[in-house]
Amino acid sequence: MKVKIQTTLGDIIVRLYDETPLHRDNFVKLAKEGFYDGTLFHRVIRDFMIQGGDPDSKGAPAGKQLGTGGPGYTIDAEIKEGIYHKRGALAAARQGDEVNPERKSSGSQFYIVWGDIYKEGQMRQIAKQMEMQQMQQAFNALALQHREEIMQMRRDRNRAGLQDLQDRLAAEAEAQVRENGAGLTEKQKEIYTTIGGTPHLDGQYTVFGEVESGLETVDMIQQSATSRGDRPVDDITIRITVVEE
Repeated sequence: MKVKIQTTLGDIIVRLYDETPLHRDNFVKLAKEGFYDGTLFHRVIRDFMIQGGDPDSKGAPAGKQLGTGGPGYTIDAEIKEGIYHKRGALAAARQGDEVNPERKSSGSQFYIVWGDIYKEGQMRQIAKQMEMQQMQQAFNALALQHREEIMQMRRDRNRAGLQDLQDRLAAEAEAQVRENGAGLTEKQKEIYTTIGGTPHLDGQYTVFGEVESGLETVDMIQQSATSRGDRPVDDITIRITVVEE
């Protein structure tokens, strides 16, 4: 299934993935309803990504803070192994882990990845950082499972017990990450040293499509001059239509 994102700087054709049907069907539904028509690419960060889909951006005056609007619902995460944040990837925006541990996606806001092309030395450093991030996330998930036990130990001021539990959870988290493959896969390394993208977002947000044509338009948009809140100085309006089902 393909959609056309028409912008004031050119058109972008995006293929939506069948592997993420919840996001695919929702995006098509909103496009057919005209939900996106007249919205803006309201957040643009050079060498990173371009973000749109906030209904509050329609006709928004200069200086208005944007980025919190939506259709009033979220979408369950569809974070899939082997689908990465390569340059041109279409992904769903979301609230942070601290208020959204299930990583549910915004019902309408999306971003298209630009990112960077990395050298092998940079990829090794990123792999180490991602391994540490994965271990921390695994540890946090385990700690949440033992929350009541941890709270009781704190109430009892059982420092030795807390330290022992922390050590055990850290070891278990490390074992989980090692078993699932720590750091970056060979496929990720190939993608980010050739096509480019944003490897640190892998596993964090749902990627549900990719640009098939119009990457030069994405490039022009990501280079736009911006003001406060990363909003482009000159509005970049959007209209989205389904072009192939």
